[in-house]
Amino acid sequence: MIKTAVIYNHRGRFGKDGKAPVEVRVTVNRRAYYINTGVSVRAREWKFGSIVNRIDCDGLNRRVGIMLKRVDEIVNDYMDREQDFDIDEVRRFVKSPDKRRKVKDDDDMAAWMLEQIPLLGVAHGTAKHYKVSVTAMVESGAMRRWKDLSVENVHRFDAFLHRIEKHRTNAKVKDGKPVEYISQATVRNYHKDIKALLARAMKFGLITANPYDRMKGEIKRGDIETVEFLTDEERGRIEKLNINDSMLSTVRDMFLFQCYTGMAFSDMMAFSLDKCQRDGALVTYSAPRVKTGVMFYIRVLPKALTIAEKYGGRFPQVADQTCNSNLKTIANVTGISKRLTTHVGRHTFATWMLRHGVPIEKVSKMLGHRRITQTQRYAKLLAADVIAEFDKVVRFGETKRMVTSSLAKDAELLSVGGGDVLAEDSAPEQVVGVAVETVGAG
Repeated sequence: MIKTAVIYNHRGRFGKDGKAPVEVRVTVNRRAYYINTGVSVRAREWKFGSIVNRIDCDGLNRRVGIMLKRVDEIVNDYMDREQDFDIDEVRRFVKSPDKRRKVKDDDDMAAWMLEQIPLLGVAHGTAKHYKVSVTAMVESGAMRRWKDLSVENVHRFDAFLHRIEKHRTNAKVKDGKPVEYISQATVRNYHKDIKALLARAMKFGLITANPYDRMKGEIKRGDIETVEFLTDEERGRIEKLNINDSMLSTVRDMFLFQCYTGMAFSDMMAFSLDKCQRDGALVTYSAPRVKTGVMFYIRVLPKALTIAEKYGGRFPQVADQTCNSNLKTIANVTGISKRLTTHVGRHTFATWMLRHGVPIEKVSKMLGHRRITQTQRYAKLLAADVIAEFDKVVRFGETKRMVTSSLAKDAELLSVGGGDVLAEDSAPEQVVGVAVETVGAG
């Protein structure tokens, strides 16, 4: 916990002129650090945290206020980064802004950004995405050096992003389908990373303007891509799969654990049964998300508990890419056409909970979402799924009426002069059979 405050004469000593310093105190885990504001006043000129009884008191109070604001900015940055506190850096960047590092127009901006990423204090996956964004910026040829910063070049970068193909394939056609490009939502995420790094450069006094600040509303949010999730039947196929390969078996188990807990991959890697709370047969787990720090709360269901106990309560540390590669094999073997990744397990859990009537607010807590709008996309997905099922019922009803009418006419023709050829009891079975085949073929 870091706190700041303006204090007067913390040492309790006065100079020969009867004055003592006004300082900014920064308290970090109960340890206090002091930054001199350069303002000294007599005891009678300090009252209730402000300078009084002086002609220039307004100007001096503004000066102290500016210093406090600078301290708060750098302290907030430390808290955002979750980095170890360095009072010398605070003094360098806050007390003496004229001593901040300067950059030249030809200096490598991209190299500076890559140096900063490990200092952001973000999760491994997020840091990796920052690197991808900076790499894309360099590849675009639009922005590489500080002199390249302009609204025009941000638009050039944006045009480049819209030409990036999904999964970076160079083929024009893959599996008989035209290659797709990344979505607008993904494009915006690239821009968000670069904008954040430039905001950091501004905070450190390296630049005086961020071109993104002049482009508010120009880079659209875009629609979130379709969320892939497994049905109960598809999940069952994976559960029943007989696997002899140890790595495939481990990846399958971890994926199913995600399906029954909703944990993101990084949170699963940090999971331990030792951290769970037990109340008889009930097992509860709560922890801050590795990526965002937001708390999530889950009940470890029996199937998930069995999987965790199989590995001694903690899963082997496997790379995300390794899991996704093996999940592709599992999808091929089980005949699942969806693109199977570790995140699909999380999506599967969310839709499974909502389908079984768990309130969306509770599901949001289980997933550790910052905002309920993040969870609402699953509800929208299920709504579309329900509409599709209604459409099937309507089509089934129409087909059934058509077939029933046709069979009734045939029966009337065949029954002329004798008993019914089409028995009354058999008609429904034949009708249903024909209708199901018709719907399935469609």
